[in-house]
Amino acid sequence: MKIITQLSRLIVGVLFIISGLVKLNDPMGFSFKLEEYFSESVLNLPFFEPHALALAVILVIAEVLLGVALLLGFKKKLTLSLLFLMILFFTFLTFYSAYFNKVTDCGCFGDAIPLTPWSSFTKDVVLLVLILIIIINQKYIRPLFNCKISAIILLATLLLCSFMGYWVLNHLPLKDFRVYKVGTNIMKGMEIPEGAPKSVYEMSFLYRVNGEEKRFTDKELGNLPADAEFISREDKLITPGFLPAIHDFTIDKDGESYLEAMMSEPKLIMLISYNLSRADEKGLEMLSDFAKQATAKGYKVIGMTASSTEETNAVIKKYQLPFDYYTCDGTTLKTIERGNPSIVVLENGTITEKKHWKDASTVHLK
Repeated sequence: MKIITQLSRLIVGVLFIISGLVKLNDPMGFSFKLEEYFSESVLNLPFFEPHALALAVILVIAEVLLGVALLLGFKKKLTLSLLFLMILFFTFLTFYSAYFNKVTDCGCFGDAIPLTPWSSFTKDVVLLVLILIIIINQKYIRPLFNCKISAIILLATLLLCSFMGYWVLNHLPLKDFRVYKVGTNIMKGMEIPEGAPKSVYEMSFLYRVNGEEKRFTDKELGNLPADAEFISREDKLITPGFLPAIHDFTIDKDGESYLEAMMSEPKLIMLISYNLSRADEKGLEMLSDFAKQATAKGYKVIGMTASSTEETNAVIKKYQLPFDYYTCDGTTLKTIERGNPSIVVLENGTITEKKHWKDASTVHLK
């Protein structure tokens, strides 16, 4: 049991540190996941949504600290109690996500290692078992250093994690694991290979027959009673087909798609604000001058948002922006960039540079 306990301690400690650091690389992305959980359609805790980012940062730093504390053997009773409570919390979230199919990716390892809901839940159950083993056999846990040295290591870890969180929130993730990373050609990312498997759906039709609602498959439609009254149709996914890495990116304006035209531009800059009402005012203020500088260098400059036409028009007027906004799904825009607003530079559809608005002065305008 001593060997099993020490192995469990090593596995849990390392996994908590890795999980925390990966999410700390992109705390904004983890906060988006927490917002999904807090939404009315999931846990119905909307009053937590405005605090999702703060909670995300606290949780991921706590993950790293608890992992380090476990490996150090620092205050083992307190550390193990907090680890147990945290893994219970994550296990509940991942079970809820998997069972009710509400949040399709828990964000356990950010975008670095996407996990299905059931995979996430299984991972948390394994961690829960390992933590219980450590709790039951905590007598075998011995501190690596004295209390003072361990406290200094934990304090240094806290300071480094805090600085890392501050940096990535005011700039961009240190490592971009998303499908829209620099070097990605968007149109190629949307391609579906010839012969790729297609999604298989089962169609059912609801009809009212003699005052009663009855469901029919598509093969039974030929035998419908003459007086059957159609109510609705339901398509159930049986087998998912091939899904390209980029499958939900659009550039629309006034009901018309400009995707191919924009991806053909030799020099394009997209100024992204997934939600203009939540955009940083200082960021919006600098867009006008930046856009003028880019235009003078021969760039086509456009805005990208999921906000309404009324809101975009109001922002354009207020900040005197010399470009038009095009629309795209908000979740997609959040995936492309975390800063609000942020800058994405493309050449013939290939992403060549991405910057937070605070780093606009460092964008290489050719």
